[in-house]
Amino acid sequence: MEIKGNLRRFFVFLFELWLAATLVLVLLCVLANTGGSPEMPAAAEVCNCSQIGIASSRISEEVTGTSGNSNESSFADLAELLPKVATDDRTVIITSVNEAFARPNSLLVLFRESFAAGEKIAHLLDHVLVVAVDPAAFHHCRAVHPHCYHLKVDTMNLSSANNFMSEAYVELVWTKLSLQQRVLELGYNFLFTDVDILWFRDPFRHIGVYADMTTSCDVFNGDGDDLSNWPNTGFYYVKSTNRTVEMLRRWRAARARYPPNHEQNIFNYIKHELAAGLGVRVRFLDTAVFGGFCQLFRNDMARACTMHANCCVGLGNKLHDLRSALDQWANYTSPAPPEGRKKKSGGGGGDRRAGWSVPAKCGTPDKRG
Repeated sequence: MEIKGNLRRFFVFLFELWLAATLVLVLLCVLANTGGSPEMPAAAEVCNCSQIGIASSRISEEVTGTSGNSNESSFADLAELLPKVATDDRTVIITSVNEAFARPNSLLVLFRESFAAGEKIAHLLDHVLVVAVDPAAFHHCRAVHPHCYHLKVDTMNLSSANNFMSEAYVELVWTKLSLQQRVLELGYNFLFTDVDILWFRDPFRHIGVYADMTTSCDVFNGDGDDLSNWPNTGFYYVKSTNRTVEMLRRWRAARARYPPNHEQNIFNYIKHELAAGLGVRVRFLDTAVFGGFCQLFRNDMARACTMHANCCVGLGNKLHDLRSALDQWANYTSPAPPEGRKKKSGGGGGDRRAGWSVPAKCGTPDKRG
């Protein structure tokens, strides 16, 4: 009888052990199906991208449907438009315009002309998405360009040529950043370029695969990996990864810490914390190749990829000096004899290391108007 009692207690113990294990397994399954780690940022959960930013269309659709922190409702039809514009590796070139920049004979015209005048880059226009921030700009864009997107901004009128750091200017650049975050969430890399930048050669040859973000500079110290370089986010590339989606989310959130300011200055303020806390890798582009009126003395036509009308206030001044730069480029690349090219380039030299003439209206405070 004692043996039977011991066996009975043993079988009861086994049953209780089996029941406890079963309950634990059921509980684990329920927890696994009800959510992820609460510490993971929502933006990092939604972008299922590879290290080089290439994702399948199915993954992009999943990102669209599950993004908790994105502004999906603010960017209607963007997901349908991006595949028509993107390169094979899911990269989109983005620029933005208002009515003043998009009207005939304004900046959008010069921007497009530079692709035609550049060295074997005309095909890149097929991958440019022009973001229009008012209805008139959208109308002008559709008259000259195949890929236009109307970004509706209800907070204020952005159609005029807004001066640097004006209220409308600041609103425009932050709206631009919000759209760029959405592009990353959809699984696309982007190269943003201000419309007051002329393109001469293919910039993608200078964008390394290891960096999360590659940006132009107002001032370049010679070391492309040095965070002390002063970035100019009028021209920058970001590949779509979990980290970069979170980077733009934090970048936009930092606006509340530094009001009122535009996104370029705030990125400069937080770039060290993004590198330290998020592991963001930033690469800075040499102003000798990605030039601008701020450091024109470093620019070399033989290496030039772009020319930016930075350090320049006033739409008329930008148009005048960008037209002059485009004419100098056309002269430099023409089959004219070296002597003629030297004479016409304003002292740039007849060899293949010609420089640019000094801007007539941009670059110094006394030429603002």
